[in-house]
Parts: sequence; C-alpha cells; structure tokens
Amino acid sequence: MSVSLRDRIKSRAYALGFDLVGIALAQPSPHAAKFTAWLEAGYAGTMAYMAREPERRQDPRNVLNGARSVVSVGLSYYTLRLPDDILNDPSRGIISNYAWGADYHDLMLPRLKALAAFIQAEAGGAVATRAYVDTGPLLERDVAVQAGLGFTGKNTCLIHPRLGSYLFLGEVLTDAEIAPDPLPSSSVGCGRCTRCLVACPTEAFVSPYVLDSRRCISYLTIELRGPIPRELRPLMRNRIFGCDICQEVCPWNLRFARPAREPLFRPVDLNRAAPPLLDLIGLDEAGFHARFGGTPVMRAKRRGLLRNVAVALGNWGAPQAIPALIQALHDPEPLIRGHAAWALGQMDDQRARAALAAALKVETDEMVIAEIRGVLNSQGD
Repeated sequence: MSVSLRDRIKSRAYALGFDLVGIALAQPSPHAAKFTAWLEAGYAGTMAYMAREPERRQDPRNVLNGARSVVSVGLSYYTLRLPDDILNDPSRGIISNYAWGADYHDLMLPRLKALAAFIQAEAGGAVATRAYVDTGPLLERDVAVQAGLGFTGKNTCLIHPRLGSYLFLGEVLTDAEIAPDPLPSSSVGCGRCTRCLVACPTEAFVSPYVLDSRRCISYLTIELRGPIPRELRPLMRNRIFGCDICQEVCPWNLRFARPAREPLFRPVDLNRAAPPLLDLIGLDEAGFHARFGGTPVMRAKRRGLLRNVAVALGNWGAPQAIPALIQALHDPEPLIRGHAAWALGQMDDQRARAALAAALKVETDEMVIAEIRGVLNSQGD
C-alpha cells in the first residue's frame, strides 16, 4: 500500500528531530477577531511589529500567495526543574528554561528548510514553500491548534496532552495540496484549573486566555527596551530573562513534561540556568557575548539583561550587592545606571545614599536623574 504524501512528510519531520508534527489547511485564524481586539486594547505594549499588517497574521494565504497547506511542528525544550533552593535563592537570577542552551532559531530553521525541500521533492512540480520559527507574520499557536498539536491553555500557551507546554513552534507554508490531519474528537483543556492565573506575580492575565503583555515578566525582561515600570519591579523577584511561572505550576507540565531529546537545549550547569547575580552585574560587552553568545539571552542585549539584573539585586536587598551597584551607577548605558539607582534605593544603607547623591551631581541623562531623585526624595535626602 502506498504511503500518502501527508504521512511521508510527517515521517520526514520526525526523522529531522521534531517531537510533534501536524498538517492544517491554510485558512483564516478562528481567533482573528480576538487578536484584533487584543491589539486594540494595547496588550501588545511596545511590540509594534504585532500590529503591522495584522491581516497577514490572520491568514497564511496572505503570507504565501496560493498557500494551501501549513505543516506545523513542535520541539520540546524542557530539560529539568530547578531545585527549590536554587529557584528561590534571591542571590541568583532565574533564566527561562528555553534560554538555557542553544538558540532554537539556529536549530529549527535549517531543519524546517530541509523539510520544505523534502515537500518540494515529494510533491513534484513547481512547489512554493516558506519556513518560519516565530519570526513570520503568523498566529503560530492558532495554526498549531488547527494542525492538532494541542490546545490553548488559560496561560495562552499551546499545551499538548502528553508533552505539556514547553514547546517551540515552527511552520512550513506551501501551495502543495496536502491532506490535513483530523482534529482530535475528544475535548481536552484546562477545565476549572486556574493555577497559572493565580500564580502570576504581576497579575498579567486580564482573564483566562487573555494576557496583558505589558505586565508579563517575559515581556518586561526581553521585549521592553526602555525602563521597567517602577511598580512592577518588586514583583519580578529574581527573574532576569523570561518567566516560566505559569508553566511551572501547570498540571499538564507537572505530570507530563519530560526531558527533551535535543542535547543542545540542556544547560551546561546550574549557573547557566540560575547564575549568581553578582557574576553578571559587572559584565562588559565582551563578557556578555562570551557568556551568552549563541543563546536566546542575546535578544535582551547587554543593557537589557543588566537592567534586569539590577532590579533583581534591588529585590534581593543584600548589603554585599551595594559595591557592585555603585559601580553600575557609572556604566556607559543609562538604562543600567537608572535601574542600579533604583536598586540602591531598596537598600537602607548610608553608602548607597552617598553614592546616589554623588552620581546626581554628574549625571546628564534625564531618565537616570529622575530615578536618582526619586530615591533620594523618598528617603528624605
């Protein structure tokens, strides 16, 4: 019996190392209206790219002219759960699980391109394809749901009933006609569970299935390029790049998440996943690249990561952090200087107040001046 094109493509995707693969028709997203309402509510924050040509995101046929099918893949990145004594150590900065190893773009895109070439060869004729790993104008989660890769959780993550939600998603769009996978007949979802909504320290979920990115720690530590709102800084605790809290408490992950097959996603050691904050705050540009080159942490850039580290040091509030934060008051980046000033303001220490007063006399950046004055005025200096 001949093997169908769909099954040949799926077999090839699994051989390339993907954990999940499904095929959907290229059609409008069933949640296009909700996406538009989400944008209009301002929940995308400063992610202006989300609002550019929204109609393209809502229909794969607007991305690839003549598209008929979308091959959706998932790749697990879960490696381990940090021990509680590490996770809750305020002297360490917690990096999101997905960024402990190699950059997933570098791993997934070549494989997706190989899959696209396979589709072209198997389908015959002049077949158009286009591959994406979260960089294309697609509503990836909706496509994955339509392809049968899982369901949307209340925390807005795609959840697979046997793998959980620690998944990278990718797609190959094609104008080849491929029989779609049937959707699961049984209804699976979150039920009455609200653990993720309750656990979020910044209360970023407006309601189930609706995330206000402007309050999300992942957005604040990665996507936001400017100052972090002061009222949210204490709520970020020691998360310095991304946040997994809503996934850490999810029963689907607690029960089903298993270590990923991909060895390049695994951390070299615990210091890659939860580095001591004092090891990071003094990194120069070369040191930042040496430590995080080839990982997703590079997306935050040095100024973004050290901004986050300064906030975490302020939340730690330990006297041993004061000398490093005083040194950070002289960093070339105003973003780092401003958040170091805030962090020193969390310390009840004369050294911190004296350093802030001295820095105010020479500071020229208005944002940093406002941060220093805010601290000194609140302390009555």
